[in-house]
Amino acid sequence: MTEGAGGGIDDRADGPGAVVPDQGGPPTGTGPGTFPGPAAPGWVPPPGWAPPGGWAPPPPGSPDGVRSGWERSHDPAPGAAPARRGPDVPLGAQLAAGAAPVDRGAAGMWLLFGVLGFLAGQILAGIFIAVAAAVSGHSHDLSAIARLSEPPTWYIVSTLLGLWAGFLGAPWVASRAKGTGSLVRDVGLRFRWIDLLGIAIGIGGQLLVGLIYIPISQHVHDFNQKFDAPSQKLTGGSHGLGFVVIALLTVVGAPFFEELFFRGLLLRALARLFGTWGHWVGPALAIVITGVLFGLAHAESLQLIGLAVFGIILSFVSYRTGRLGMNMVSHATFNLVAVVATLHAGSGTLF
Repeated sequence: MTEGAGGGIDDRADGPGAVVPDQGGPPTGTGPGTFPGPAAPGWVPPPGWAPPGGWAPPPPGSPDGVRSGWERSHDPAPGAAPARRGPDVPLGAQLAAGAAPVDRGAAGMWLLFGVLGFLAGQILAGIFIAVAAAVSGHSHDLSAIARLSEPPTWYIVSTLLGLWAGFLGAPWVASRAKGTGSLVRDVGLRFRWIDLLGIAIGIGGQLLVGLIYIPISQHVHDFNQKFDAPSQKLTGGSHGLGFVVIALLTVVGAPFFEELFFRGLLLRALARLFGTWGHWVGPALAIVITGVLFGLAHAESLQLIGLAVFGIILSFVSYRTGRLGMNMVSHATFNLVAVVATLHAGSGTLF
């Protein structure tokens, strides 16, 4: 019976060099299967154990051909697809490789966080408006201001900031609670040069929406005035510096926060929930539902069709690229065209 270098007592072998690892760390010594060499077969690091002296896990395959316990403990889950790499990995492939949300339970929690984030945004918008009204001395006129067709700039800015706080908070909480903890990784917040193709998508989206409403316009009284009302409400009451602020929020802020919420959070959650429904049925449902929710969230009845169609386009782009970059550029371009149209001709649709 001898005492090994790892601190354990060996009653199964005689002579120097016999080593039996204890439960507190890896086998140590200089012989085969000892630390800092390859770990003994079957040994798995206990919870909280940290390797001393900068020791790195053993490379694949121990010298004697036996895979170590460390290697086996890091095997992929049974049935998991191998991770795909590249600049534009489709969202479906990411989810198949275990991207967040990792399962349907986590996806359901992501949707719950989305609902709570949307409601929180509405509440925060009301709070921000009340504070801004008190600072500007319009507290007693608040109900009348809310009914104006062209509210003042401070009212619009307060509303947007409140909504976007909810749109940012929901995916952040989802990533921390049911993701990897990295918001950028979990929602695909990445940009590449190819995302400049989104400029063409945004311009094409404006043209497509215009074509969709040609037959509808013939059956709606004062169509142009009603159709342009949301754009006028957003920008019509602003002038000079105020218009510049609203334009920047519309072209830069809206695409960022709305894509983060709808395509970064909701699309990924729905794609995970419907991922097993056939080769294309599940993804199609996730894309369409996300687009329709995007339209409904704007609470504009006449513009709903155009909002939903463009939302579906953005969802498809995000699903195919697996990122938010290209559809953010598309969204920003679409809104930029609308801002320019509103500035010069009093028309355009802002999403």
